Amino acid sequence: MAHSFRQTDILEIALSEGKVTVEDLAERFGVTVQTIRRDLCELADTGKLERVHGGAVLPSGVSNIGYEHRRDLHHAEKAAIAKRCATEIPDSCSVFLNIGTSTEQVARELLNRTDLMVVTNNINVANILVANDNCDIVVAGGLLRRADGGLVGDLTSQVIAQFKFDYAVIGCSALDEDGDLLDFDVQEVSVSKSIIRQARRTFLVADNSKFFRSAPARIASLRDIDMFFTDRPPPAQVQARCREWDTQIVVAP
Repeated sequence: MAHSFRQTDILEIALSEGKVTVEDLAERFGVTVQTIRRDLCELADTGKLERVHGGAVLPSGVSNIGYEHRRDLHHAEKAAIAKRCATEIPDSCSVFLNIGTSTEQVARELLNRTDLMVVTNNINVANILVANDNCDIVVAGGLLRRADGGLVGDLTSQVIAQFKFDYAVIGCSALDEDGDLLDFDVQEVSVSKSIIRQARRTFLVADNSKFFRSAPARIASLRDIDMFFTDRPPPAQVQARCREWDTQIVVAP
């Protein structure tokens, strides 16, 4: 395989899994570890990856992966997380679903529910739930972010402040070892804080790739979350903090 194509594939693996190791890549591509090290160094030189001992990770940055690309990543894991999360949301309640590909999956799991009120700042979520005639949908208006159909800004927060939700389901772009939920857009972070304030119970849906990423803006702490739905056990330090804070971790099968 030409090294340019191999590097493209390496980057795809890193985007999907959050990190790559020299030994694993050498085995996958049938090349020497020295060849892989050169590939990783070249990708690091262009800012696409960040070298760490034994491999590489996605670079710590201030911009997110494209929304359509994120929608394709970890699709099966997100579907399993969403299915498990939806079992904790009964009929005849109010729910907030925020921006994110994982919360879109939760919306799909609510299509057969009855007597729901769903408030969202995610146009994609609203479009999914239109198919459920037993669901009232409230769209929290604000500044439209064309890249992902999200509504953000002060107007969105003002609409959210008019409600008290039984449940809120939120996502994040990254989760660090201190138990902090992180994101890239400061305006979206402000809206997420408003959502948490107005919810009786807050659920986080985040696949394991979020354990290996970084983002600059802090949304909240796992201390503020009632249930954390994911597809793999998080790092030991995160698990310890969840036990301390009585935050329930639910690993979807």
